[in-house]
This record gives sequence, structure tokens and C-alpha cells, in this order.
Amino acid sequence: MHTKDAGARQESSVRLNLVAAWGEAKVFTDAERAALELTERAPASPMPPVVSPTRLGECRKNYDEGPARRPWCPSFAIMNTWNRLNVNHPAARGDYQPASG
Repeated sequence: MHTKDAGARQESSVRLNLVAAWGEAKVFTDAERAALELTERAPASPMPPVVSPTRLGECRKNYDEGPARRPWCPSFAIMNTWNRLNVNHPAARGDYQPASG
């Protein structure tokens, strides 16, 4: 679903295919790499999350101010819950179409 939405918004297939390898990929900005690390590690980490201070600082610098502000931890918890529900209650895959416009 999210890959299709990103593609509909003109995100490149190279970047979409490299999200799983974000740590080695050179196609992401420092801000994106920080957000990807936080997204990957925070939900599965013990408290407090094991995310490097550099990455946390990069997230705060790029995403905590102004219109790009994100409530990171609630977003992780919600996404993690949806992912777990979908694993345990499989639905048809591949039929989602992004909204046009």
C-alpha cells in the first residue's frame, strides 16, 4: 500500500527498493537516514530506544520544527499494531490502488 502511494507521488523505484537496505544505500539524505533508523529501531528496542544520539539529533533538527513535525513514537506504535494485525489476519494482497489526485 505505502509503496504504491509513494510511487503515485513520483518517488523513484530505486529509492523504494533500497528502503530495506537504507543503512548501506547512498540514495537517502542524512535526515532520511535518521528517520529510517528511528523508525526501524524504536518500536523493537528496549526502553529507552537504542538509537544513536547523532540520528536522534538529525531527526530533531529536520523533523521536530515547523510543518514537518511528526509525533514519532505514536506513529511507530500505530504502524506496529497494524502490521501485527495484518500478519495474524491476512487479507488479499496487491489489490490496493492509490487515490488519484
